[in-house]
Amino acid sequence: MTVIAVLAEPPRPGLVLSELAETSPLSESEAAELYAAMLKDVCIAVERSGGDLLVNYRAEGDIPDEFAGDHDSEAEVRSVVADALGGTDDARFEPQVGSTFSARAGNTVSHLLNEEEVHSVAVVRPVAPLLGRTHIDSAAMKLRSTPVVLGPSTEGRVYFSGFLDPIDFTDAYAEPEVETLAERADDAGHGLDYVPMLPVLETGADLATIVPMLRSRVESERLVPEHTTTFVFEKGLRVESTDGVLELVRD
Repeated sequence: MTVIAVLAEPPRPGLVLSELAETSPLSESEAAELYAAMLKDVCIAVERSGGDLLVNYRAEGDIPDEFAGDHDSEAEVRSVVADALGGTDDARFEPQVGSTFSARAGNTVSHLLNEEEVHSVAVVRPVAPLLGRTHIDSAAMKLRSTPVVLGPSTEGRVYFSGFLDPIDFTDAYAEPEVETLAERADDAGHGLDYVPMLPVLETGADLATIVPMLRSRVESERLVPEHTTTFVFEKGLRVESTDGVLELVRD
C-alpha cells in the first residue's frame, strides 16, 4: 500500500498562496480560505483511495514570525482535516523536517522507505483540487513495479511524485520540477512512469484555468472537488471574454 504524504501548511493569510493573492481578484485571506478548501478535497481523495493518508504539517517553529497564528500549526491543520473527514482517526500526522520543500519531501520519503520499510511513498501538495481517487490508485498501481511515478502539471510543475526507491532529493524539486525529478530518477538508475496531467492552483493564471473546468463539471453533473467548487461559486468567480481576451472576474 502506498503512503500518500500531503505536505501541508496552516492556512494563514500571506503564508499560503501568496502569489495567487498578488495575481488574482482574491485577497490574502481568501487565498488562505481556498488553500484550506483544497487541502480538504485532497485529503478526501486520499481517504477514498487505496492509499494511507499521512498529513505532513509545517511545524510552528519553522514558520516565519510574521505569519504566527493564534493556534499551533498542527492544531490548525488537524482542524481542517477533521472538518473534511469527520475526524482524524484515519489520518496520521507528522511534522515536516527540513529547510526547503525538497528537503522536507526527501526526509519524509526516505524515512518511510528506509526506516519504516513501507512499500512506496507519494508526495502531494494541497494545490491540486482535481486530484481524485482514481488518479491516486492508478499511480499506486504503477508504483508496484516502477520506482518513480510523476504526475505532471503546467509550467513544468508536478502534482504527484511517487517513489518505490529513494533518489537524491537535494534540490530535487527545483524548477522545472518534472524535469529535475526525471533527471534524479535517471541518475539513480530508476525507471520512470507518469500519470495524466492535472492543473495545480498557485497563481491567478492557474485559477483562471481551473474555474471553467469546475463550472463545466457542475453544468454536466460530473464529480467535482466539493470544497474548492463551493468556494468558487460562493466567491462568484468566473472567466469571461472581453474583446477577445479571457479574464477572471467576480460576480
